[in-house]
Amino acid sequence: MSAIPVPAPMLTDELQQALRDAQAQVNTLVLGKPVQVRLAFVALLAGGHLLIEDLPGLGKTTLAHALAATLGLDFARVQFTSDLLPSDILGVSVYEAQARRFEFHPGPVFTHVLLADEINRAPPRTQSALLEAMAEHQVSIDGQTRALPDPFLVIATQNPVDLSGTYPLPDSQLDRFLLRLALGYPDAAAERALLAGSDRRELIANIAPVLDAPRILALRRAVPQVHAAEPLLDYVQALIARSRQQPGVRVGLSPRAGLALLRAARAHALLLGRGHVVPEDVQALFPAVAEHRLVADADTPAASLAKAILHAVAVD
Repeated sequence: MSAIPVPAPMLTDELQQALRDAQAQVNTLVLGKPVQVRLAFVALLAGGHLLIEDLPGLGKTTLAHALAATLGLDFARVQFTSDLLPSDILGVSVYEAQARRFEFHPGPVFTHVLLADEINRAPPRTQSALLEAMAEHQVSIDGQTRALPDPFLVIATQNPVDLSGTYPLPDSQLDRFLLRLALGYPDAAAERALLAGSDRRELIANIAPVLDAPRILALRRAVPQVHAAEPLLDYVQALIARSRQQPGVRVGLSPRAGLALLRAARAHALLLGRGHVVPEDVQALFPAVAEHRLVADADTPAASLAKAILHAVAVD
């Protein structure tokens, strides 16, 4: 598939440099994970949400904190537990006797970046409290709809090994996450730098924001302007169709998953300074977009299915 170079969307030199500086700063805080950091920025620019699934102590919370601090956005963390209630996330109306009326006290969801830590430890009713917020960027409480701050990003974490006392996320909620990724163990050089360096929390507390809400919104407006040629759309559609025919897959990817893949690929191209999507963008994003959406037969790993789908579809 040959791509005709297309100029990058209209971004000022200052905004392009700020985006590069923001990624570089997060990479100084989350060592040895440039691919995962780039995917986090993809989720941010594409207006999606991020699910990080990995073992404790590998930097999931550090990534969320570093991202929020670098972006200059409000940040809230909720530790999901078995006794967490929807009102603990959304907020609650309290009767004020002096004013003789109910006053709404907003919950932690009314922020720019929400870290839902160990999201699968909360019961389904509490998990579902985030569905409307993630899909519509609003919440409905006491018959009234309240808009959330813009931009709004949910970063959720879960431990894939310790499943005792957890509630698996339903497919409808998994589909609300644009990307799912794992950080993995650091390499030897990154781990040595962590051991010899300062505490990550202290470093994050002392960094200066590189971006802010208005500039992030400007970047988000540029993402749909990234060009996707007809052959590129054919390639995306072929991947989606193959997922529904792939042996070992019980439920393939939906049209919404195809839209998510294309949106993420546009954001990925923008991060790399291009104004057009190439197949490599789609291939780089496909596992993170598809693995948590595919429903496999028996115990077939979704990761191997995503790779098989990519290998089965040729790039014309």
